[in-house]
Amino acid sequence: MVFRQAVWDEPLIFEYPNGEKTGFAPLSREDLEEINKAKEKLGALYRERLNIPNLSELEVVRHFTRLTQMSFGVDTGPVPLGSCTMKYNPRLGWKLSSHPSVTSVHPEMIRAGLADGLLEIAYYVQETLKAITGMDECSLQPPAGASGELAGVLMIKAYLRDKGEQSRDEMLVADSAHGTNPASSAMGGFKVIRVPTNQEGLVDIDALRSVAGDRTAGFMLTNPNTLGLFESGIEEIASIVHSAGGYLYYDGANLNGILGIARPGDMGFDIVHLNLHKTFSSPHGGGGPGAGVICARGSLKEYLPGYVIRRDPDGKLSLHRMPRSIGDMATYYASFTGVIYTYVFLLGQGERGLKEVAINAVLNTNYLISLLHGVRGLSLPYRSDVPRLHEVVFSVRDLVKETGVGAGDIAKYLLDKGLHAPTIYFPLIVEEALMIEMTETESAEVVEEYAKAIKEAVELAYRSPSVLQSSPMNTSVKRLDAVRANHPKTMAPSYKVEKIVKNIQ
Repeated sequence: MVFRQAVWDEPLIFEYPNGEKTGFAPLSREDLEEINKAKEKLGALYRERLNIPNLSELEVVRHFTRLTQMSFGVDTGPVPLGSCTMKYNPRLGWKLSSHPSVTSVHPEMIRAGLADGLLEIAYYVQETLKAITGMDECSLQPPAGASGELAGVLMIKAYLRDKGEQSRDEMLVADSAHGTNPASSAMGGFKVIRVPTNQEGLVDIDALRSVAGDRTAGFMLTNPNTLGLFESGIEEIASIVHSAGGYLYYDGANLNGILGIARPGDMGFDIVHLNLHKTFSSPHGGGGPGAGVICARGSLKEYLPGYVIRRDPDGKLSLHRMPRSIGDMATYYASFTGVIYTYVFLLGQGERGLKEVAINAVLNTNYLISLLHGVRGLSLPYRSDVPRLHEVVFSVRDLVKETGVGAGDIAKYLLDKGLHAPTIYFPLIVEEALMIEMTETESAEVVEEYAKAIKEAVELAYRSPSVLQSSPMNTSVKRLDAVRANHPKTMAPSYKVEKIVKNIQ
């Protein structure tokens, strides 16, 4: 099947010609009167100041539809971004989260006891996530994983402050960690101490022991780790960190590989953040909003942000602020869109289904590895004889040496095949990395199609490397000059900034 992405010469919404346009139906006299009143109150420059295009509904719908045709998402095909767990988002979750009984509820109605149904849903999610993680309490408030991370870091900082241990100013971070881990630690005011990976792709325990001490606040880690390997020495790692007086933080980005099978709390972790927009099927990014639940056990639970939901003896649910809460990471209580998607996911899977999610994700990963075994120019760093869990990191270092074709070229060729590229050049401990996570929602046929495309790319690299180095050719946007595209003079964070720059010039 030949892939050709739609290409529209589509202007920005702000660049459409303006005029006196209406929507899909004529306005009533009453509507026009209300509009005119609003114009008078806002003043003559109301539209210019707000920069709102004067377009009809039809123009707006067609504009955004054309943009979607030039895009790619999980509804189009697999998005195997390692460490991102981009799985299918069930339509039932969208249908329920967009129902008027949800969208018409103001958060203050929840506080006032006028939306107990939503509180019941949130309570079920909260309690189930406590059981899944092995933690004592969970807050649903953080609006994203990075926000949950920062909350965990700030909780550790506040707890140490209350104990009079402000001298603990170092946060240990594995060198295979997500970039947000050192960033969250630094934002929390800690000095980041890198803990290296050993030859087997696991935490170097001797190195950890050498840096853990009386200045250690905690250790940020995920398990399975970013290489897709389970940290078999996790109990010893927890003992080292705890003996030093620090706390073990679990990055939940990779929970999909052990969901329903192993719990971070049982491994010795003290704080866990979860991504509802990863493991629990809620949409990512612009399809969100996301949700980064933060859970804790022991004394640290007293520092959770936002609110936890409690059931009173009479069965009534209510919101409670923890005694030493670090405050709010967002407005109100939770991203209910993510909560409802998670509710649907949890009910749909059940206890047995959650285990099957992890099992099928692991099967897909190892099936992909078997299909690509022995491909020239492609290697599996760190113990190639050990099965991976939720994701796998290949290296095309040898391919670069022999053909000049790198991970970025392979990724762009996959775009030409109508397949979303994997995560590339990450983690930094793997040269020319291709990081792939198929998740449990992809079929064996999709895994086979992806493996076939990678094989084709590698074989083509040896025959005609220039083809890959000029890819993609079939997409709406062709290959960019990465240096120029990332230069401050040639990129603008928004249309408004672009206009300001043009006016200055």
